[in-house]
Amino acid sequence: MTSTHGEHAGSAHAGTIDVLVVDDDFMVARVHRAFVERVEGFRVVGVVGTGEQAVTAVDGLRPDLVLLDLYLPDLFGLDVISRLRGAGHDCDVMVISAAREAGAVRGAVRQGVVDYLLKPFESEDLRVRLERYAVRRGRLLGTVVRGQADVDRVLAGATAPVDTTPALPKGMSVETAELVERVLREADGTLSATECAALTGVSRVSARRYLEHFHAVGRAEVSLRYGAAGRPERRYRFLGPPKDRPGRETRRQPEPQPEPHAGGQADRLRSSGGAQE
Repeated sequence: MTSTHGEHAGSAHAGTIDVLVVDDDFMVARVHRAFVERVEGFRVVGVVGTGEQAVTAVDGLRPDLVLLDLYLPDLFGLDVISRLRGAGHDCDVMVISAAREAGAVRGAVRQGVVDYLLKPFESEDLRVRLERYAVRRGRLLGTVVRGQADVDRVLAGATAPVDTTPALPKGMSVETAELVERVLREADGTLSATECAALTGVSRVSARRYLEHFHAVGRAEVSLRYGAAGRPERRYRFLGPPKDRPGRETRRQPEPQPEPHAGGQADRLRSSGGAQE
């Protein structure tokens, strides 16, 4: 086990979220640690490679959040969660794994994981999820229950995406978010970060950060476009209904001339696709 701090989470700086990284691949664990440490408000207090080490580390380090791989050499990740709960630990768990089986995902949901991120992924994918987790955690810790409405807000906050307008990640502005969202809404088909940057006037890096944020909170879909060489391009598509897109009018089919009183038109089917840069 690798511990990055001599003292456990009880001595953590106020407001800092302590993270334990659990992955049997040493190099992957190092990458995940580096990703976490780029996110303000988070620090890695330990890195371990087995289920037994994870249980021992949680006991000693008392992290707030465990980034847990499911495919460990000694225990399945979901069994690690059961062990932690059985020992009375209430740390949150975010699954980071290549496990795509529906049973694994359902089991993780039943175990109460705060998120489930599939490998491979980029640092931006994890950053957005960590920032979203921090917002939800802050809301839960600050909740005072005076009645049913407060309970409903807590339960909704634990399952629903965070509203991006009042609770954007640090460093993002509401004005830029609205600009990027408007361009994404009005795009015909999909949009890359480079195209979004050209249309909005912001840098490509900033455009991609906002687009990835919308993807993380469920307001945009991502797909890959493969070229002849190099990395695939991530392309984005807005997930809101087309009728709500500003500046566009719903086209109507002409009314049948022989039956002027035939009634209204049938509703149109709407579909949304995904994208990536």
